[in-house]
Amino acid sequence: MVLEVISGRKSAAAVCREYNLKPTLLANWKKAFLANAPELFARETLADPAEVRIEELERLVGKLTLELDVAKKAFKRLEVGSPGNEL
Repeated sequence: MVLEVISGRKSAAAVCREYNLKPTLLANWKKAFLANAPELFARETLADPAEVRIEELERLVGKLTLELDVAKKAFKRLEVGSPGNEL
């Protein structure tokens, strides 16, 4: 509701009519939102250490998977190119 007013999609009066709110209540919510919005969005930028570690490990898995695929392809080419190199 507050975002509808802040974004300009709806007027405060329209929101109050639609949700059956008193204008002072909506004004208080808007004031509280605007006062606390920087803190809300700042918390999102602080990443959980576990999530950061998971992202690092996912990148490592991707890198190792790519390296393994390249090694497999190189091994197949060596295997095909050298008829006497059987394991």
